[in-house]
Amino acid sequence: MVQSSILGFPRMGVNRDLKKATEAYWAGKLSQKDLLAEGKRLRAEHWKIQKDAGVDIIPSNDFSYYDHVLDHIQLFGAAPPRYTQHNLDPIDEFFAMGRGHQKPQTDKGPAVDVPSLEMVKWFDSNYHYVKPTLQDGQKFKLNANPKPVVEFLEAKEAGVVTRPVLLGPVSFLTLGKADRGQKVDPIDLLEELLPVYEELLTKLKEAGAETVQIDEPVLVFDLPPRVKNAFKPAYEKLGNLGDKAPKLVFATYFGDIVHNIDVLRSLQNLYAIHIDVVRNPEQLETVIDALGTQQTLSVGVVDGRNIWKTNFKKAIEKIEVATQKLGKDRVLVASSSSLLHTPHTLASEKHLDAEVKDWFSFACEKAKELAIIAKAVTDGPASVRDELEANAKSIQARATSKLTNDSKVKERQAKITDDMFNRKSPFPTRIAQQQSSLNLPMFPTTTIGSFPQTKDIRIQRNRFTKGEITAEEYEKFIEKEIQDVVKIQEELGLDVYVHGEPERNDMVQYFGERLTGYVFTTHGWVQSYGSRCVRPPIIVGDISRPAAMTVKESKYAASISNKPMKGMLTGPITCLRWSFPRDDIHQSQQAQQLALALRDEVVDLEAAGIFVIQVDEPALREGLPLRSGLAREDYLSWAVKSFRLSVAGVKDSTQIHSHFCYSEFQDFFSAIAALDADVLSIENSKSDAKLLKVFVDEAYPRHIGPGVYDIHSPRIPSEQEIKDRVQEMLEYLSPEQLWIDPDCGLKTRQWPETKAALTNMVNAAKFFRAKYAKAN
Repeated sequence: MVQSSILGFPRMGVNRDLKKATEAYWAGKLSQKDLLAEGKRLRAEHWKIQKDAGVDIIPSNDFSYYDHVLDHIQLFGAAPPRYTQHNLDPIDEFFAMGRGHQKPQTDKGPAVDVPSLEMVKWFDSNYHYVKPTLQDGQKFKLNANPKPVVEFLEAKEAGVVTRPVLLGPVSFLTLGKADRGQKVDPIDLLEELLPVYEELLTKLKEAGAETVQIDEPVLVFDLPPRVKNAFKPAYEKLGNLGDKAPKLVFATYFGDIVHNIDVLRSLQNLYAIHIDVVRNPEQLETVIDALGTQQTLSVGVVDGRNIWKTNFKKAIEKIEVATQKLGKDRVLVASSSSLLHTPHTLASEKHLDAEVKDWFSFACEKAKELAIIAKAVTDGPASVRDELEANAKSIQARATSKLTNDSKVKERQAKITDDMFNRKSPFPTRIAQQQSSLNLPMFPTTTIGSFPQTKDIRIQRNRFTKGEITAEEYEKFIEKEIQDVVKIQEELGLDVYVHGEPERNDMVQYFGERLTGYVFTTHGWVQSYGSRCVRPPIIVGDISRPAAMTVKESKYAASISNKPMKGMLTGPITCLRWSFPRDDIHQSQQAQQLALALRDEVVDLEAAGIFVIQVDEPALREGLPLRSGLAREDYLSWAVKSFRLSVAGVKDSTQIHSHFCYSEFQDFFSAIAALDADVLSIENSKSDAKLLKVFVDEAYPRHIGPGVYDIHSPRIPSEQEIKDRVQEMLEYLSPEQLWIDPDCGLKTRQWPETKAALTNMVNAAKFFRAKYAKAN
């Protein structure tokens, strides 16, 4: 019998219930007891959904109130001392690591002011994890009430026997870093960490767990020898627990492991291996040949990263390749990865066009797909004939739909010439013209784009969407919001303004709604980090721009401003990566279509008097293939070309900015330089300033604004803190290069903290202007 399994399920709930509960708790509107009760309700609901769908192996410990890696930091007693010294309640300590914690001194206790831990992208997804931050001489200790055990027993009591999910020890350490001022190489802590895993696995066995999924996704990377060589002794030790521990399912995803096949061959003492054959189907037979004679293979055939219906015919063919070699009892049908990256259920979508809706499958639907595929392989196609026929019909309907193809878009792509990728002059010529026309001071200040999206903004947008107010009424409301934001920036003393983006719902969705080739959900929310959810648009066909998208608001803002106004656009790679892309044409073609649409918008903004234009590409690093080689080189080539195509139509005097989220810049620095943007802003406040050294080593000539404070936290940085941060940056960057800005957009923040933080930021910039003016 072939069993079905899911590696993880979305946490938020059908109506973003977890988001609402955690934010209410942070605001003091929900008790801790009620927050924990809501988490328990959601877990039970999600287990039941999977059980009712017919899934055989259901995960537990995939739920988190913030992030699963952060769960492991707390589980292993690895919270840095700056968090543990305040004797916070465990869940408050947990949230402090995730989002910072700041409170004044009271009669009940001293002041607390700690920033959050660093947060980075989870492999090549748009999910962010909290980075384990480790000390010299780090000790680990299992939490007295281990979350994986608690949630396994909770499910058991609810009538569901689950497979607990753990992040494996090698991945936990490899994804971590030494704390500031510490020198430890995280992988050197493996011997300290393994006894905690042994204790945890023993407790899970005592609780009744028969199998445990242990995720080691770093095996898809090109690993340094010391990390690669850590797998064998680690899993020999865990495997030697024998009957004292559950059987281990060693899970990899987001790439192939063929380049590390020798590691796999050394793990034949483990019960099962999971591989992602959605991302890399070609690895299947190589992995089968590397298995031990008794090992089970979990084959990930249902996409955990996209929303298209699974092609049952192709999925069954892959499973049958495995069953023919291993037998049905040694094969599991699985999701390719956790379904965390997909929306909750298609059933909530009441307004999608019926034709398009038939092409999609969200988490709840994917659970049913897994059960159908497993039954088809176990009992034969006739046992699910109706489901297979319906699926084949849907796949064919999408392939032949007129919605997917636009001949005019393809004709324009065919006419692209080499000169369309290049600015008219090199950077030295451009920056001289820009400095003359913009007249900016040293250490210019700006923000990344968005200002707080207040409750009133959301209410008015919702009223307009429902037709409760007219377009004219809504436009007047937006103009008033822009007026307020411009006035606030004047009062703060910023140097380059933004219009605040009050009209925008999301930095990708807003543009997608104004482009052909996109469709949108109403409830297709996906967790990005913590309580932050995004609703990715879906690319279903060829893309073009019927009309201007941002010109009206930017032109109005410029008309009432006494400083340069920055136009704000989302770049082609980010529009692609933060959407659910098509899987029927290459992503490079979709990016090029987006670039042409944005090129038209950039040219129109310049014609409207906007001479600073920011084209954000926070997802550029996210799209980088996980391994070096031809695939990575190819991606960087077409990604860079797409950006350049989008911005190269302007005059030398127009200044092009771009923005990047947390990134290991050394991995793709050549691409950053090749973008040829005049100014880069980068999310940097939680990273060591030494990461900027790559800009020195590579003699980066253009301007750069490393973020000086973290916008993901409500914590307000002091002026001195920002001064210290700028001083660190000046060890690596010249004063003439440096811009002063926050880490990212301010959409999720509240106005009081925003004004206070920006006041401190502007004052810090003024301090350095005065300091360098005296020096000169």
